[in-house]
Amino acid sequence: MDRRRHWRAGGAVGRAAVTTGLLICATGCTGGGEAALGDPATADARPRTDAVRVLHRAAGTLVDAGTSRTTTSMEMATGGTRVTIRGEGVYDYGKQLGRLTVMLPQDPAGASPHRPITELLAPGALFMKNRGAGVPADKWVRVDTATLSDGNLVTGGATDPFAAAEVLRGTREATYVGRTRVAGTEVRHYRGTADLAEASKNASPGNRGPLGAAAKGFATAEVPFEAYLDDEGRIRKLLHRFSFVNGQHKSTVAVASTTLLYDFGAPVLVRLPRPADIYAGRIAEE
Repeated sequence: MDRRRHWRAGGAVGRAAVTTGLLICATGCTGGGEAALGDPATADARPRTDAVRVLHRAAGTLVDAGTSRTTTSMEMATGGTRVTIRGEGVYDYGKQLGRLTVMLPQDPAGASPHRPITELLAPGALFMKNRGAGVPADKWVRVDTATLSDGNLVTGGATDPFAAAEVLRGTREATYVGRTRVAGTEVRHYRGTADLAEASKNASPGNRGPLGAAAKGFATAEVPFEAYLDDEGRIRKLLHRFSFVNGQHKSTVAVASTTLLYDFGAPVLVRLPRPADIYAGRIAEE
């Protein structure tokens, strides 16, 4: 069974065909703590090499923070057409477990082509419910993220928040832009480029395989990013720009993935599906 089916829009963006979890575009596209950063005034004057070091440890600072709420936005563009998929949920960085509700785009008439999809994120796995394509409503679809050519940075229509943070472990160059605010919080803005192969080498065990797959599967392993960290070194906003080649049309698809993290310490309860609740049948074409 081909697990790499695409989300098709034909002439209308709203015609959804989400197969084994691949929400890839298709319009033709188918305590870190303050001690870690030091005094804000001093940190703001630090050189470029220090910006790289700060970003390398950002994922570890999230583990120290424990949990947070998150919202995600993924915009895909090809041939002049843009599709945006949004998600919202919670994440436990220590356990690397999360839960997201993902909303597919509306069609031009304003109707949603699909029920909200529930996604559970776990080390090496993505579980999806309400994903259609002949899957019973009470069943989950499980995807091994190490087998995906994008490492689940794009697949679920939302980038795994911790995987997004661990991309920064591959930062090769970065520049401190200045101070600004994100959702009312004072943050430091960094801009740089990360290498997915390097990120894979330095990632936690659960993300080494997926990030390694992404390094080979994307059009380039170099990922431009913008990161916004608060004064405790926690990521508040992270923007990645990915690029992959649409296998069906051989065109390059640009993906802008934005992850917002807030309400650190929020309660997170994620129960993974029992084997009996995971769908093992055929995923139908839509």
